Amino acid sequence: MQSLLSFDEGPPISAPLRFFLTAPLFAIAAGLLLLWSGPEMLASRWTPQVLAFTHLITVGFMLQVMLGALQQLLPVMAGACMHQADRVASVVHATISLGAGLLAAAFLTSLPLLFAAAAVILAIGIVTFVGAALHALQGAVVGCAVRHGLRLALLGLLLTAGIGLVNAIALGWPIDIALQLWTNVHLAWGFVGWAGVLLGVVGFVVVPMFQQTRPYPRWFSQGFAGSGAALVALWTAAELTGYACTAAVLAVGVVLLAASLALMTLNLLLGSKRPSLDAVHLLWRFGMASAVAACGWLLLAQVSASVAQWQCWSLLFGTLVLVGSFMSVIQAMLYKIVPFMVWLHLQERAQGRLMAPNVKKVLAEKPMRGHTWAHFLAVGLLLLAVVWPQWLVYPAGLALVMSNGWLLRNLWAAVAVYRSHLARIEALDAT
Repeated sequence: MQSLLSFDEGPPISAPLRFFLTAPLFAIAAGLLLLWSGPEMLASRWTPQVLAFTHLITVGFMLQVMLGALQQLLPVMAGACMHQADRVASVVHATISLGAGLLAAAFLTSLPLLFAAAAVILAIGIVTFVGAALHALQGAVVGCAVRHGLRLALLGLLLTAGIGLVNAIALGWPIDIALQLWTNVHLAWGFVGWAGVLLGVVGFVVVPMFQQTRPYPRWFSQGFAGSGAALVALWTAAELTGYACTAAVLAVGVVLLAASLALMTLNLLLGSKRPSLDAVHLLWRFGMASAVAACGWLLLAQVSASVAQWQCWSLLFGTLVLVGSFMSVIQAMLYKIVPFMVWLHLQERAQGRLMAPNVKKVLAEKPMRGHTWAHFLAVGLLLLAVVWPQWLVYPAGLALVMSNGWLLRNLWAAVAVYRSHLARIEALDAT
């Protein structure tokens, strides 16, 4: 897999960086929402505040980073250079940012106009990005499982967004659809068909390379994306056509596939040849352990009526998946992508006249490790707040704000290094 990497062409640094610097602001907003709403927010998964919180994380944080990262990873991993990348980034960043804010506001106010505006604006951004990315992949000269997996992930994003669009319209207007059923389908495509497939495809390359582990088994890395997309598609068809038993069996298959990715990754990480456990490695381990716990908890809810009837079970599952797993891995990726981008662009700009700073100088280990432990604390408090909201909802909200504020500070520190060295290069140009 590592031989696939190509660093020859990539987008301007401003294209992905704007997504990365915006994402923590939405996670901070999610923490502030928790502080503002108080214990009543966690009464069920269906409260307006929980729905707004969820989409601040999934659209405002996760989607921002994933789209920004793909702009950098498409040319590196698949040799797919996006045409007019900076212009695409400007349109997509503006629409995703505005749409995420409007969607959260729509859930909090229940105003049909806000749901419609959020749905249309987000659709424009997602379709623009997916169209540009698929066009780039079509022109890529490298034929590989990575390119195939990226295509499936992008199609999963389109389906996730399309189903979300239908749900948003149904929330604003009295459309006769089974909203809870379609919400579950939306979640399945979002968690597995889009984010899970993308995480797997990227992880198959970056985990062995950066975490110094053995490679994933070839049969697994080549079959995961197709299997994930196929299982979710079959489950969706069975669920929507009323084949309850078939749907239940396929749902278990989807969960087991996700769990297998997390367990295999965790096993590889535990056998890493790294001499020390840095912040990125800890975030990967924590994210995979959270994913395993979430899958186990979901399977337990399928076989235990007492767990399934407990009003907290779905909130615990959502917290493990979103904040414990996806946010942890996304933060780990940020701590690798951003220093690499700074080093690469400074090296290209200097043309050998001035040595670019080492990636470890761009973003030092100490502030990353501090943020990592703050993030772990936030996840723990959020899980406990689900069970004891009266006591812990405010500490959890504060911890989420502080941890993502720390993340934002670290990312801006890397930007400061870039600007400082760029100024030195420009001074050389002037002489």
